[in-house]
Amino acid sequence: MPNIFVKVPEPTLRRLPWYLAYAKLARQGGETHISSTQFAQKIGIDASVVAKDFSFVTLSGKTRVGYEIDELIRALDEFLGFSNRHSAFLFGAGSLGSSLLHDGGLKQYGLDLVAAFDVKYELVGTYINHIPIQHLDKFEEIQRQTRVNIGVLAVPVEVAQETADRMVAGGIKAIWNFTPFRIRVPENIVVQNTSLYAHLAVMFNRLREEQELEARNVLKQTGL
Repeated sequence: MPNIFVKVPEPTLRRLPWYLAYAKLARQGGETHISSTQFAQKIGIDASVVAKDFSFVTLSGKTRVGYEIDELIRALDEFLGFSNRHSAFLFGAGSLGSSLLHDGGLKQYGLDLVAAFDVKYELVGTYINHIPIQHLDKFEEIQRQTRVNIGVLAVPVEVAQETADRMVAGGIKAIWNFTPFRIRVPENIVVQNTSLYAHLAVMFNRLREEQELEARNVLKQTGL
């Protein structure tokens, strides 16, 4: 186990799944060992960063051989919590929410969506990917019965804060927020923001910058 008194930096936590994904691909390709240098080359970061990231995980690599892939995958899965099962509720069964319910890949990483809540009565009693849709008014009762403490927030932005408040009051301790609204919660509540629109804005901006740079280079080359 890693030193429980050392807080793992968020950039490290974001990179560790990259290593896990590449290790699984390497195993599928028949490889048995992999080195920090190989990770660095494939992912496009410095090998010293890879070694530092792995220092938070209990791993033992061998000089000129690298890490044993099966052990590496097991250690990363365990460290990241993917090898454990985590039950969660989904709030908002609209287009985005229903897509998340259909995403079977979440189970591969330890997240089981066990129920969804919505305010639309026409959805109540239906199922998406075998997951029942309940009215939001049933949330507190079902939470008391199940003690589920993870919530996925996929409601319209105008009710994001209101829904988050209700989630926290009802016993949710960690919120995966898919809305573009930055919800406000008590300090002891874990929030992970994953705004598709924010990432889209970054992509559009970077694309525009590259296009402008390319246009300037063309002007320089033509002498205009």
